[in-house]
Amino acid sequence: MNTEDIVTRSTFSMLDGKIDSRLLESIKLMGLKKPTQIQAKSLPHLLLGKDLIGAAKTGSGKTIAFLLPVIQNLIKLKFTQKHGVGCMIINPTRELALQTYEVLKKLLTKIDLSHALIVGGEKKHKEILSLQKGVNIIVGTPGRLLDHLQQTQKFNFRNIKCLILDEADKLLEAGFEEHLVGIIKLLPENRQTALFSATIDDKIRNLARLALKSSPILISIQDQVQTTVVGLQQGYFICPIEERIIWLHKMLKKCKKLKVMVFFSSCKSVDFHYEFFKTHCKAPVICIHGKLSQSKRKEAYRSFVDAQQGALFCTDVAARGLDIPSVDWIVQYDPPTDVKEYIHRVGRTARGMNTTGNAVILLRPEEEEFVNFLKTKKVYLDKYNFEKPSMDVLEMLQDLITNNGVMKILARKAFLSFLRCYKKHPLHKFFDINKLDLKLAAKGFGFLETPHVDFCILLFISFKYNDVR
Repeated sequence: MNTEDIVTRSTFSMLDGKIDSRLLESIKLMGLKKPTQIQAKSLPHLLLGKDLIGAAKTGSGKTIAFLLPVIQNLIKLKFTQKHGVGCMIINPTRELALQTYEVLKKLLTKIDLSHALIVGGEKKHKEILSLQKGVNIIVGTPGRLLDHLQQTQKFNFRNIKCLILDEADKLLEAGFEEHLVGIIKLLPENRQTALFSATIDDKIRNLARLALKSSPILISIQDQVQTTVVGLQQGYFICPIEERIIWLHKMLKKCKKLKVMVFFSSCKSVDFHYEFFKTHCKAPVICIHGKLSQSKRKEAYRSFVDAQQGALFCTDVAARGLDIPSVDWIVQYDPPTDVKEYIHRVGRTARGMNTTGNAVILLRPEEEEFVNFLKTKKVYLDKYNFEKPSMDVLEMLQDLITNNGVMKILARKAFLSFLRCYKKHPLHKFFDINKLDLKLAAKGFGFLETPHVDFCILLFISFKYNDVR
């Protein structure tokens, strides 16, 4: 029997006698029967304490792949609070750290290993007390972890046995390289290290050389033919910019019994659209972005995870790593910054085994060439057709902008932030602000007249609109 056959036939029950029975019971209660490929291929090596690089797309089950051996090995070593930190798990965002922490808590339901979530935005004093008392497993973000390693007194991390770098490519993209180097240099060298990433490039290899032993195990679960998952139905819709908001209103009404994620380019755009749909359209909408407080982000994430239906308005803070169950539709209201971000956005649906999902990106007629560019990256989109929605919603929005001071301020901020994001778009070949009709773009935010636009935004735009001062 070859390796692939073994993986295909694997079940978690085959770990009986090899890992603690309480862990197996937790796995069963979580409804997990068969390991994913990354789990089946990684677990034997990680349980033996070997260093490992796991290359697999988001949604492939990496969290369970590293948490099971982390817990099992600390149980085997009889770790208690007095031993301090046994494992440190580093995530690129607070939301991903929270998600990992929630899975960890489920696995530890009947196991006495102390644990803590250490992320920016939380009260540092509470974290210090927890760390000084003794925490066996830490899940956190790089900046806050390095801060504690450097400054928190009586924080025992000298017995650490394992370091996990999760979503390592995103850690580097987010500018955490110096933080990671600082953390790695402070930790004892005699430890197991595992690095998980959706992609492996030179930066990841350099990080691996710094963090891991000389000959790590490499596990690669890659689909060389198709960039996105098989169960994903994805397409694009050519939508005039001034009609996007009425299209979205109709989409949300049509999908009111489904879960939908809508991606915007900026926090201000999320705020404006959230206020309009939540307050004035009475739509079941939740919002999340990087400018919200940590408590509000945590509440929004948990609410949408638990929801059976409704919409999450978000920026790309929600595009990577988050495991939100049963998302039916991904709507890319604003374009992604690159192909990677496109893939991560649509990766929020059709997650896990034998699941399906849908995705659509709204494009202006001038942006349709982006579809051919995606083809060169093995991302294939169908062209969707939707009936033209009624203009009533746009008229309602225009009335609000005229008569409601709060909505007018929100709309103006959203409009200007949209222009700023569009002006600096990395794929300006397809998303060219010089080809953007400012009057029609402003109409899409409810303005009858185009608001004053800062000169810096218009630096390379031809001044062809009389109402732009």
